[in-house]
Amino acid sequence: MKFNVFRKAKETVNYHQTKAYILDERTELYSAVVTTSLSDKFYEATDNRVDRIRALIAKNDPAFVARLAIYTRNKMYMRSIPLVLAVELAKTRSGNGIVRKAVKGVIQRADEITELLAYYQLANQRTGTKKLNKLSKQIQYGLSDAFNRFDEYQFAKYDRAAEIKLKDALFIVHPKAENEGQQELFNKIATGTLETPYTWETELSALGQQKFADEKEKRAAFRITWEALIASGKLGYMALLRNLRNILEAEVSAQSIEQVCATLSNIHAVAKSKQLPFRFLAAYREIKEVQSDFAPKILGALETAVSYSAVNIREFNSETSVLIACDVSGSMQKPISAKSKVLNYDIGLMLAMLLQSRCERVQTGMFGDTWKTIQVSRKNILANVQEFYNREGEVGYSTNGYLVIKDLINRGKAVDKVMMFTDCQLWNSNGAIDTFGSSIPWLWKQYKKIAPRAKLYLFDLAGYGNTPIDVQQDDVYLIAGWSDKIFDVLASLEDGERALAQIENIEL
Repeated sequence: MKFNVFRKAKETVNYHQTKAYILDERTELYSAVVTTSLSDKFYEATDNRVDRIRALIAKNDPAFVARLAIYTRNKMYMRSIPLVLAVELAKTRSGNGIVRKAVKGVIQRADEITELLAYYQLANQRTGTKKLNKLSKQIQYGLSDAFNRFDEYQFAKYDRAAEIKLKDALFIVHPKAENEGQQELFNKIATGTLETPYTWETELSALGQQKFADEKEKRAAFRITWEALIASGKLGYMALLRNLRNILEAEVSAQSIEQVCATLSNIHAVAKSKQLPFRFLAAYREIKEVQSDFAPKILGALETAVSYSAVNIREFNSETSVLIACDVSGSMQKPISAKSKVLNYDIGLMLAMLLQSRCERVQTGMFGDTWKTIQVSRKNILANVQEFYNREGEVGYSTNGYLVIKDLINRGKAVDKVMMFTDCQLWNSNGAIDTFGSSIPWLWKQYKKIAPRAKLYLFDLAGYGNTPIDVQQDDVYLIAGWSDKIFDVLASLEDGERALAQIENIEL
C-alpha cells in the first residue's frame, strides 16, 4: 500500500469553455502574483485579481506567503504586489512574527514605506479620522526595521507630497533610532528639513520653473543640464533607460552619448540594475522613433545590455533540440498596466528571444489561428522581438496552441524541449471543442510516443489559475513570471527540483 498517492489535477474549463486543469493553492498563488501589475487583465479585472489573491493567501501557509512576497520583490523585481502580499498576510495572521519578516524583506526603497501604508489604508478601508490611527503591530515592527535601513539621501529622494508623507509614516511607525546620527535624521524628516538631493527629477523640476528668453535658450539649458547629470554619474540605470529619448532630443554632446552607452552596456551595471527585460524593449522602441545621428549607437548599446542580461540563462547546446512557441492571440495584446505600452505579448516575445539566444539548436515561431516558425538570428534580441511584433498578423489572433504539438506529430519531429510562452487560455477556434484532434493532453500523449524524452514547459504570463494540460504528469511543467529570473526556475526543473523550490528555500 502506498500512502503518498498520486492525485490527478482537478478539471475545470478556461475562459473559452475548453477543458483545463486547476492548479494547487500554492502554485495558483505563485502564478497569480508573479503575473500581475495591478492593472486590468484581458480576462480578469484588477479588483477580481486582488480578491483571488486574498482568498488564496487564506488557503496557504503563512510562511509560504511571506517567502513569496520576499521572492517577488528581490528575485522577480516587482514592487507593488509584494506590498499587497505583506499587508494581506497581516490581515489573516495578526500577531504573527512572520508578517514582520515579510514587511522587512519587501521594503527595499524608502518610498515603499509610504506605499505599504497607503495600501494598508486602502485594504482595511480606513477613511476620515480612522485612516491610520491603529496599525498592525507586526506591520509596525517591520516598517520600523525598514526605517533603520536608509540614509538621508534615500529618504530625501522619496520625500514627496503624496497623501501619506514620509513624516506621517514616521509618526505612525515610531521607529527607534539606533544611534544619535539616526535620531538627527528622524528629526529632519519630522521637521521637513532633509537636504534636497541631487537627482534628475530635482534638477529638471528646478529648470522647469525658470523663465527663458526664447526656445533656443531653453533648449541650451536642458542640454547643459542633461550633460551635467550624465557626467555626475548619479543618473541611475532605470532613470537612464526611461530618459534616453529626452537625452537624444536634448542634443547632448558626443562625449555624453559615449558615457551613456558605456553605462548602458556595462555588464556590472546591467546586473546591478535588476531591470525587467521588457524595460529594455520599451527603451528600444522609443529610440527607434527618434531622429538622431546617435540613435543607432544607443540601439547597439541596448542590444549589448540585453545580451548581458541573458548571460546567466542556462545554455542548451547542440545536443538539445528546443522548440519555442509564442502566443500572439488577442488576449495577449493588452498593456500590462494603464500607462504602459508593453503588452503581455511583448513580454512573451522578449523572454522567448532571451531563451533563443542561449540555444544552439532551436526553432522559434508564433501561434494564433495558425502556427508558423520564423527563422531569426540568435543575436540582436531586441530586433528579433520587433520582427515578430511586426509579423504577428500573419497567424491571426486565436489561441490554437494545440497546432504546435500537432505540427510536431505530423512531421514526426522529435525535440527535447517544447517551450510555450502563453496566457494558457488555449482552445480550438475552428469549432471542434475538446476533440482528440485539438486536445493538448491527448496530443501530448501521442507526441511522447514519438519523443519519449520530450518535456513541455508552459511559461504562464497571465496567472488565471488554470492550464490546458495537467502540469503534474507526463513531463509537463509550469513556470510563471515576467522576469528573466524565470529561467532560474527552468534550471531548477532541469535539475529535478520542484518549480517552487526557490521560494521554499528563502530564509525568514
